[in-house]
Amino acid sequence: MDITHNAQNIAPFFKMLQWILHVITSSIKLFMPLLPILRFPDPRLKTVASPVEKVDDSIRRLARDMAETMYEAPGIGLAATQVDVHKRVIVIDASETRDQLLVLINPELLERSGAQVCEEGCLSVPGIYDKVERSERVVVRYLDPAGKTQTIDANGVLAVCLQHEIEHLDGKVFVEHLSLLKQMRIKAKLAKQARITA
Repeated sequence: MDITHNAQNIAPFFKMLQWILHVITSSIKLFMPLLPILRFPDPRLKTVASPVEKVDDSIRRLARDMAETMYEAPGIGLAATQVDVHKRVIVIDASETRDQLLVLINPELLERSGAQVCEEGCLSVPGIYDKVERSERVVVRYLDPAGKTQTIDANGVLAVCLQHEIEHLDGKVFVEHLSLLKQMRIKAKLAKQARITA
């Protein structure tokens, strides 16, 4: 038996196996949110986020990771608080084409007007949707990833999303707008889901 000949035949097989494992691992990573999302009623969701003092590469990396997590989840908005980073950073893409990412650092509500009632959901409260009253129009000042001050005047879904995500930075989850009875039912439902998936 020629051991050298057998080793030469096996080498391409191991190379192919290594390539297959690489493809599988890459595919798994591709479909998993990059950052773990906290689930209501996790007490860390009540943490008030601190202002970002300097927009640097670490903040830009956080925003990229948050955006990737939001898109993969999938959602239309995500606050740093939801991924257990207590900095005032949110990412939003309320577009139908999913190609209009907004990164807002230290967002601040300057104006609000009108009223609208929309059904909301939240990546931290999976599978739960309910009607919440919000302002119909908002004006928000923020820093962009380059550290430049910007202002956005929004209405409709984008206005709802901005208010929802800014509330996360203030330690509030949308279900807190609901009655205590509804909140208790939601907690029970999520606890049951957690037991089933555990």
